[in-house]
Amino acid sequence: MQKTNLIRDQLINEFTENYMEKLFYFCLKKTGTIVEAEDLTQDISLQIITALNKGTIPTSFSAWIWQIARNRYSVWAKERHRRNESVTDSDIGDYEVEDESENILDETIHTEQMALLRRELAFIKSDYRNIVVAYYIENKSVRDIASSLSLSINAVQQRLHRARIILKEGMDMAREFGKLSYKPEDIDFISNGLFGSSNEPWNFISRSLCKNILLAAYRTPSTAEELAIEVGVALPYMEEELRGLVDATLVRKNKNKYETNFFIVSADAQEKIHAYLHSIVPELTKAIIDVVEYENEWKKENCPQWHEGYQPFEDMKWALLMAETDTISMYTLRQFNKNTEEDNNIGSWGHTLRPNGGEWDLLGLEKQNTYTPNFVSLVGCVSNPSEKNLSEIHYRQYLFKQFNETHTLTLNYSDGCGLIAAANGKCDEVDEETLKRLEKFGCITKTGNGYIPTILVMRREKFKKMPKDIGEHFETLRYKACDVATKHYLFCREQIYKEIPDFLKEDKFQIDHACANIFTMRGAVLEEAIRQGYLTFDKNVDNRALGAYLII
Repeated sequence: MQKTNLIRDQLINEFTENYMEKLFYFCLKKTGTIVEAEDLTQDISLQIITALNKGTIPTSFSAWIWQIARNRYSVWAKERHRRNESVTDSDIGDYEVEDESENILDETIHTEQMALLRRELAFIKSDYRNIVVAYYIENKSVRDIASSLSLSINAVQQRLHRARIILKEGMDMAREFGKLSYKPEDIDFISNGLFGSSNEPWNFISRSLCKNILLAAYRTPSTAEELAIEVGVALPYMEEELRGLVDATLVRKNKNKYETNFFIVSADAQEKIHAYLHSIVPELTKAIIDVVEYENEWKKENCPQWHEGYQPFEDMKWALLMAETDTISMYTLRQFNKNTEEDNNIGSWGHTLRPNGGEWDLLGLEKQNTYTPNFVSLVGCVSNPSEKNLSEIHYRQYLFKQFNETHTLTLNYSDGCGLIAAANGKCDEVDEETLKRLEKFGCITKTGNGYIPTILVMRREKFKKMPKDIGEHFETLRYKACDVATKHYLFCREQIYKEIPDFLKEDKFQIDHACANIFTMRGAVLEEAIRQGYLTFDKNVDNRALGAYLII
């Protein structure tokens, strides 16, 4: 008996200290006047204390109190014909702070409200979500939650109270997911430099979720919650994705908002740029062809052994035309990108230093459905970055997707050494596995005496310098092509500047990088050279690496 009285006194004390004020505000919300709220509060309190004095020991004290409150309000409303609103458990949740004995939500929230609650749990910050899930779903006590999270009991109570407010606001909201949640978009990318050891950035940008996060954070810097709603992904997963994107430097966090850390050129800007390039590419291509032909005629007469003769000149022109196009691009870019300020975050390859040994930069391109020149990429022989004493192997290959898609290879250092050995007639010094791999990708072919290259091979010692008058005329031809290219570059730069988001306006390096890469001319020049009949392709000739060359 004495134990029962002690429990009764403890419960009465807990009621008066922790529930009286909340009960009054509950009544005030229901009645609308202070006088009626006081009367109803006294009525409910009398019911509760009377029941406790009679020996009632509820299993769940909090649920028991609010059940009495609902019942007494129901009686009060019927007596006064003022039942204008039903008593819902989200109302109770405004005032209830904690209960450490049972899962109150499962007992008191209607099915439709539980569905709303679960929806909102997907979009509440982890600081709050972890506590709400532990308390309501896992039925842990506040004390246990505080211990597991290394927080004070008061801090847990405050977060729990704040979480209820946030959850109720969300449950009352007609929440709408963003367009990217039901209509994800795609992005193309242009990358330059050396990937990180975990294949950054391609391990991220190959995934649709990351692409759409990057798009959303580029168009509108957003909080994690806003991105979760825009993309239609629960916040726990969004937070994990964002941590990875920030660590990889694809996204940066500015206060509580996330911003994409590189340019994404809109479909509209691309359409305008490609249309302009299409209008000038006949003139541009003719000017570049004039440069290639002038140089070739001079070399045939003055240094006839400037190449090893492994390819017919018709095949060699694919690499020569693209290399000269790149030279024209470089000449043009030098006029505008003259930033001489030292940047400690730029590596030896001229790109941004990244985590895991990476040195790369990226440009995003929204998908667009109008004319786009075929993309021509450039690969080479990559040495091990840890082996700084290794000399460069000057192997390059332009990749033409519609012509040599199956004959593409980024050579590792041993592959490059094997290719040089084949060019020097020393195949016996190369392991068979390397030779077979080079043969598979069309860089060499088997002969009776071993292997020989199938690509354009040039030797530096056989190059000759043009006399001054010839060189000046040659440079005049180049600058004629540069004048046409400059018009294209200025148009590209104009479109980029129209779209610079505020958070990238001061990043000159990234602005220049975006302008340089959207300025790409290879694909358009290639198509025009084929249209003009300068480049030809014999589909009956197999196993050749078009666009590849080696300088030794």
